Amino acid sequence: MRIEQLQAFLAVAETGNFGQAAQKCGVTQSTVSRQIQSLENDLGLPLFHRTAQAKLTLGGEHLLPHARKICQEWHSATQELAELMAGKQPELCVAAIHSVCSHYLPPILQQFCQNYPDVQLRVTALGSDRALKVLRDGLVDVAIVMNNRFLTASPEMVVDVLFNEPIEVLMAANHPLTQHEQVPWAELVQYPQVVFKDGYGMQRLVQERFSRFGAKLKAVMELNTLEAFRGVVRQGELIALLPKSALVEACTDPTLAVRAIANLPPSLTAPNNLVGNVSTSDSSLSRQVVMVTTQDRLLVPPIHYFCQLVRQLGLPGVNPPSSSEGNNCSDLSSHLNKKVMNYE
Repeated sequence: MRIEQLQAFLAVAETGNFGQAAQKCGVTQSTVSRQIQSLENDLGLPLFHRTAQAKLTLGGEHLLPHARKICQEWHSATQELAELMAGKQPELCVAAIHSVCSHYLPPILQQFCQNYPDVQLRVTALGSDRALKVLRDGLVDVAIVMNNRFLTASPEMVVDVLFNEPIEVLMAANHPLTQHEQVPWAELVQYPQVVFKDGYGMQRLVQERFSRFGAKLKAVMELNTLEAFRGVVRQGELIALLPKSALVEACTDPTLAVRAIANLPPSLTAPNNLVGNVSTSDSSLSRQVVMVTTQDRLLVPPIHYFCQLVRQLGLPGVNPPSSSEGNNCSDLSSHLNKKVMNYE
C-alpha cells in the first residue's frame, strides 16, 4: 500500500468519478484506475461499484475514515518537514561547557536571535560527556565541548576544532604557590584540589595527566560551577586546575591568584602519543574545545547558520603564556570584550 493509492482512493470517493479524481490528483485517469485496482488487489476486496457514478462498497466505506486519517497525517508530516528545511523550526537547542556559555556564546546568541527571531534558542551549560550524550540522544542540536575522540568518533558526527587553551592553577592570593610564576609539577601535586564532577572533560584530563606524571590526584571536593570553584579556593589551601577561559573573573579578584603550569619534564612526554584528551607529545597541559553536531542537522538552515556564527567568531587560539606574559588574563578579557562589542 502506497500513499498515492490512498490519495487516489480519497479523490474518487469524494468526486464519485475517476476522471474528476484524476484532475484533482494531477495525473491521468488510467493512472488513477491502476492505483485503485492495485489497492484493491492489496486489500483483497473491491472498494467501488463501477457504475455511472463510482460508489463505495462496504469495504470502501470501512476504509474511508482510515484513509482520511493516514493522508492527513502524511500531509502534516510533509508540511512540517518542508517548514523545517525552510528554517521554520520552533527551537534550536545548544549544550555547552560553562566557560563557553559565560564568555564565548553571548555575542553569537545575540546575532542568531537577530536573524532568526522566530526560533526559540535554548542553551544549557553541561559537562562535556553529558553534552555529547544528549546530542547523540537527539535532545540538543549542537554541543560545544572539550574534545573527546571516544565520544565523537561516529560517522554521523561533525566535529569542528574551535581553539586550544592552556590549563592554569587557581589559588588563594596568599597561597604558597603564588611564589612561582609557573608552578612546577613537583610542587603542584603536593596540594589538595577541587575538581569538576564526573562527566566533565576537565576531571578526566587532569586525572590522566596526573597518572601520566605518576602522581596521585588529591581530589578532596567535586564541584560543577565556576562560582563555586572561586568561592572554595578563596578560603585557603585548596587549588584548582582550570582552563584559561574559566579564569577571567578570577584575574580581577584580589583574593585570588592565577598561575601558569610549568611544562612537564622531557622524560614524561612521548612523541605521537595520546592519552584520552591529552596529547603527551606536548609538554604543556591544555584542552581542545570543539563544536559537534550531526550531518543531518547541518541541512537545517538555522542550525547551519548557528554553526557558521560559531566558526566565524574567531575564537582565540590560546597558547600557554611565557614568563614575560604573566597570566595573559587582561589579553583574554579584552579579546572577549571586543568580540561582544563587534556584535552590538
